[in-house]
Amino acid sequence: MSRVTTRPEPVQGRDTSNPSNPSDDPGPVEGPDGAASDDQPRLSVAAVARRLGVAPATLRTWDRRYGLGPSDHTSGRHRRYGPDDIARLEQMQRALLRGASPMEAARYARTVAAPLPQRYPDSAEQQTQPDESGDGPMMLSGVLDGAGDIKLVGGSNTGGRGLKLTGAGSRTRGLGRAALALDSWSVQRLLIESMDSDGVVETWQGMLQPVLRAVSERRQRSGSGIEVLQLLVDCASTALRSVIANAPAPVNPRPVVLAPVPGEAQELELVALAAALAANRVGHRLFGAALPREGLAAAVRRSAPAAVVLWADQSYYASPRVLDDIPITRQRARAFVAGGGWAQQALPAHVELLDSLDAAVARVSETVLS
Repeated sequence: MSRVTTRPEPVQGRDTSNPSNPSDDPGPVEGPDGAASDDQPRLSVAAVARRLGVAPATLRTWDRRYGLGPSDHTSGRHRRYGPDDIARLEQMQRALLRGASPMEAARYARTVAAPLPQRYPDSAEQQTQPDESGDGPMMLSGVLDGAGDIKLVGGSNTGGRGLKLTGAGSRTRGLGRAALALDSWSVQRLLIESMDSDGVVETWQGMLQPVLRAVSERRQRSGSGIEVLQLLVDCASTALRSVIANAPAPVNPRPVVLAPVPGEAQELELVALAAALAANRVGHRLFGAALPREGLAAAVRRSAPAAVVLWADQSYYASPRVLDDIPITRQRARAFVAGGGWAQQALPAHVELLDSLDAAVARVSETVLS
C-alpha cells in the first residue's frame, strides 16, 4: 500500500514578518493528529477524510453547504474536527448510504447528533437549498424511526449516485452508493437488515437485483467498474450465506441438492435460492461452481435428495445431457433447472423449469415439505 501525503492548507491573512504579532499565536500545541493539549483531541481534514473514506473536498462541501464543519473553526486557522463534529459526519454518511439525499442526510445528522452551535442555524435558506444532484429543493427530510435509524417519508431523489435506479427505494439507492464507494461493510449490513425485515426473495427482487443490473449496465457503458461488480457479488454472497448459517433447523428428511452445471461460473442467484429455502426450514446441500461432473454425480448419489436443482446462466453450459450423468431417477428425486441458460422446449418431460426466484422457492418447498 502506498503512503499518501497531504499538503498542509495555507493559513490565510497571517503576517509572518513580525514574530511578536498576536495574530501569529498558534494557540495550544497540537500533536501530529491535531490533538490539543488543553482540549479534546481534534483531527485534521485529511485525517477525518481518511477515517470516513471520502475526499477532503467532500468535507469542505459539507461544511460550506450544510454547516457540518468544525464547530470551533476560526478564519486563519487549520480546520480541526472534534469528537462531536466527527459524530455528525458519521451520521451523515450513514444516512447517505441508506439512500438519503445530501440535504436529508445533513438534517438527519443535525437531529441525532449533538446540536450545532448557533453560528450554524437551521435556517429557512438551508431548508430550501438545492441538493448536490441539482434536482431542486427537498420538501421533506428524514425522520427518526426506532433506534436512530433514518426513515425517508417523502421528497427523495430517484436513482443512486452514479447508477440508473429510477424509482428505486431508499434502501436500494443506499446499496448502490455503498457499492460504488466499495464499502463492503455497509453493503453487507444493508442486505442483512433488508433480509431480516423483508425476507430473502423481496431483498433479491426489490433491492439486490436492481443494483446488480445497474452496476452491470454502468460497466457496459463506461468500460470500467469491474471492481464494483465483484465486490457487490462477493458481499451479497456473504450476506446470503449468513442467512443460511443462522437459519433454523430443517424439517425435511431428504435434502435438496443445489448446484451449478459443470463449467458455469455464475452462482449468486443459486445462493439466494439456498438462503430463501433455509429461511423456510428446507434443508439443502449447496455446491459451488467448481464442482466437476463426477463430483456432482457423487453428491447426488450420496445425499439421496428429494429434489435436485441445476443452475445455468449461460446457454452454452445448459445441456440436458448433464441430467443424464447424475442418478436422479435412481434416487427418485424431482429434477428442476433454473437460470436464464435453459430453454423449456429442450428439456425432458420429467424436468421442470423454475423461471423466477419466488417461484423456485415455492415449488421446491412444496415438493419436499408436502
